[in-house]
Amino acid sequence: MSPGFPTYRERYLPAMTPARIAALPDKAWAPVIVATGAIEQHGPHLPVAVDALMGQIWLAAALARLPADASCYVAPPITIGKSNEHTGFPGTLSISKDTLRALLLAIAQQVRDWGFRQLAILNTHGGNSTVVTSTLAEISHTLGLRTAFLRTELQLDISPREAAYGIHAGEVETSWMLAAAGTLVRMDRAVAEYPADLGDPGGLRPGDAPATFAWATRDLSRSGVMGDATAATVEKGLRWIELGAQRYAALIAQLCHEGRKLADRPETRLPA
Repeated sequence: MSPGFPTYRERYLPAMTPARIAALPDKAWAPVIVATGAIEQHGPHLPVAVDALMGQIWLAAALARLPADASCYVAPPITIGKSNEHTGFPGTLSISKDTLRALLLAIAQQVRDWGFRQLAILNTHGGNSTVVTSTLAEISHTLGLRTAFLRTELQLDISPREAAYGIHAGEVETSWMLAAAGTLVRMDRAVAEYPADLGDPGGLRPGDAPATFAWATRDLSRSGVMGDATAATVEKGLRWIELGAQRYAALIAQLCHEGRKLADRPETRLPA
């Protein structure tokens, strides 16, 4: 394996020559997957690259579960996301919603120019979600690509309080990182901190609540943690990563299967 390339090298477009990309026989139905993540503070105990790293971890684990003949490819990730809710903490890098939209549109246009007809986003940062959703609709309408947002709600064995408020750098993300990149985790610095003045946990979840407010981490947490990082373990992380990998693998396999069926129907074929 050459340094710098992920374990799914045979599916990774940047590892291919232009001639190989041009000659790929399955571009009419094979999805191209783009991971969108973030570089932002994750408390005093985790690296700022948690979201960006998790995208690659999910992809590698999910793709390893696919049969070798499953047609799908991976584009370079977008590792910096819309993280303005975490400004004020060292280590946070943020781009605007317009910049994220422009990046997605540019990638979609050029992937289409290469001959691909299906684009999927695997997003690991909540701050990107609304932009990704609206931009995928725009890509579908203006470029004619089939688009998909790969996401899965994992039912994890955590406390009700952690399920409601443990949304950042808490038990779940810390367990993931202990399992996937334990040398980067400083458990001696892990803390438990929950928002003290919010009666409705839906207020922290704009996608799930009927009425929400715009929040910034610095207004809710001194440490940057929202949840109980001290409850994290390697065992939990391994179990939860496996659960997520199975779900993502199933979603990607479904995209491959449905894309092939659509490509075989003349009325759904797009012009070159």
